[in-house]
Parts: sequence; structure tokens; C-alpha cells
Amino acid sequence: MFTALKLCRKQPYKNNIYSSNLKLFEHIPAWLRNKYFIAFIVFGATLLFFDKNDLFTQRARSRELRTLEKSKLYYESQIAAQKKELDQLKNDPATLEKLAREKYLMKKDNEDVYIIPEKD
Repeated sequence: MFTALKLCRKQPYKNNIYSSNLKLFEHIPAWLRNKYFIAFIVFGATLLFFDKNDLFTQRARSRELRTLEKSKLYYESQIAAQKKELDQLKNDPATLEKLAREKYLMKKDNEDVYIIPEKD
């Protein structure tokens, strides 16, 4: 019975085109020929390079986010300083008088104002 099965089995052709391709394919390690590995590599390359939110776009956005956060901190400190100055102007008449004299060159009726420019 076993001899009959051996005789019926066809032997592969040695001069076949596919046999030369299979020899080249056999030199590639098995883990590289795995269909799941190939699918993972294609999926990873798509996400890293070809997607709308690829790696380079995300790096640029993170840099922009850092600069915006720095500017946000700067403007928050400026707002706090302006609020403090406004509070002083509302509550302290001496501060209000100082601002009026320095910035708007206001004077009392019996005073003369002399402006001396500073030399650089």
C-alpha cells in the first residue's frame, strides 16, 4: 500500500521557474516571511510616515505647543502685573499722582515742569 502511494506522488520539476524563486525565498529568515510581521511593518510605516498625523507633524506640533505654553506663562505674568498696578492706582492716590506727573506731564497750578532729556 505504501509503495503504491509513493509511485503516484508527482515529483517537482527541477527546471521550473517557481523552484528558482523558492530557493531565493528560502534564504530569507522565517520571521521575516511571517505575514503578521509584514502586516505590522506596513501598518507601522503607514502611521509613521504616510498618515495625516505622522511622526514629523506631531514633532512640529509639540514644538509649537511648547512655544505657546511659554508665551501663555509670559502673558499670565503680564496680566498679573497689570492687575496689581491697576489695584494700586485705584486704592492709592499717591501712586495715581505719580503716574499722572510722570506719564502725562500733569502739574499743580503753582508748579512749573522742566523736562530734562537723558543722554544715552
